[in-house]
Amino acid sequence: MSTPLFIAGISCTKLGKRPTDSVKALVAEAVSAALADAGADGSHVEAAWFSNTRQPILEGQNAIRGQVALRPLGLSGIPVANIENACASGSTALIQATAQLRAGMIDVALVVGAEKMVFPDRPEAVAAAFLGGTDIHDLENTRAYARGLGIDVDDESNGRRSIFMDLYAAQARLHMQKFGTTQEDFARIAAKNHTHAQHNGRAQFRTPFTVEQVMTDREIVFPFTRAMCAPISDGAAAAIVCSEKGLRRLAIGTGRAVRIRASVLRSATIREPEAFDRHIGRLTALEAYEAAGLGPNDVDLAEVHDATAYAEVQQIENLGLAEPGSVGERLRRGDFAIGGRQPVSASGGLLAKGHPVGATGLIQLHDLCEQLRGEAGAAQVEGARIGIAENGGGFLGGEEGATAVTVLERPGS
Repeated sequence: MSTPLFIAGISCTKLGKRPTDSVKALVAEAVSAALADAGADGSHVEAAWFSNTRQPILEGQNAIRGQVALRPLGLSGIPVANIENACASGSTALIQATAQLRAGMIDVALVVGAEKMVFPDRPEAVAAAFLGGTDIHDLENTRAYARGLGIDVDDESNGRRSIFMDLYAAQARLHMQKFGTTQEDFARIAAKNHTHAQHNGRAQFRTPFTVEQVMTDREIVFPFTRAMCAPISDGAAAAIVCSEKGLRRLAIGTGRAVRIRASVLRSATIREPEAFDRHIGRLTALEAYEAAGLGPNDVDLAEVHDATAYAEVQQIENLGLAEPGSVGERLRRGDFAIGGRQPVSASGGLLAKGHPVGATGLIQLHDLCEQLRGEAGAAQVEGARIGIAENGGGFLGGEEGATAVTVLERPGS
């Protein structure tokens, strides 16, 4: 991608259960912080992209969500596009913004992701929102996929769970059968990420876990215990994205502007579940590496869509950071922990940091920008120059319905 584009400012709210905060309140917090980080104000913003998935069903704002949330901040009259692409909404919004920037239609864009998911008194509505992340007209075949791998999708003995935990568990069991992956491997992922999160002041959970603690936590659906599954979260993130011309208009200059080397989006393919080499995450990563002119060995750290611990194993392989079946051994060597060869989920990942669906993709980019700027404190990956984020959303035919992979480069590189 030859046209240089930059993230000039970026922010992330505290994640977790925020019962008194609305989507509007979360957006105001994130946008104000992103503008300040870029040395900008609302007058600099020429267009905005707003990502969200749950507000229609949970707050009733089923249209013009971005316009409604941004208007109180003085951002009116500009083009605003509303983006929904399941858990990949935030990164999809970024890709749509970069398209207009590369075309020269604008020079400064605002990209926002926000999600309000915690409604303790409305569990049925929250469950329905999750169900909409797959083909609701083909639910029986979706459930049959899980049943075929031994998942009792109707079992509620361990409490109500999202259909996505069943689908991820089915994929995990298939991976275990094909590559010999173990439940302990998934526990190592979760323990690593919960331990990383102790350094992240915005994380929903900040208590370090041992592998044994993860293994003995309450079972959700085999092979997952509770610590291996991402929580329901509220939160928002925002980014000021600009061209070189736009960057010159801002007070930040080039010293903290992170370059976007590539950002690629793909949708689910039709493949056999066992064809891991044609997984959407793998195909998207290959395209992103080509666009960036880089390869897996150039990556210094990664943020992946670890909605479950299995998902991180799969995405480490898809990004080419490990050969299929080798992640367990690499985890035991510490390769993917802070201080290791290529740290993954140094932020704590979705498992510990939180997973406010429409904001997650931008939160990943926030965490990479913090690292690439050298501002990650005790979690800093020394010498980080290239960061990669994988953000998946929804479920179709044995894989994510949408996946985005974004490659970022350290300021001044």
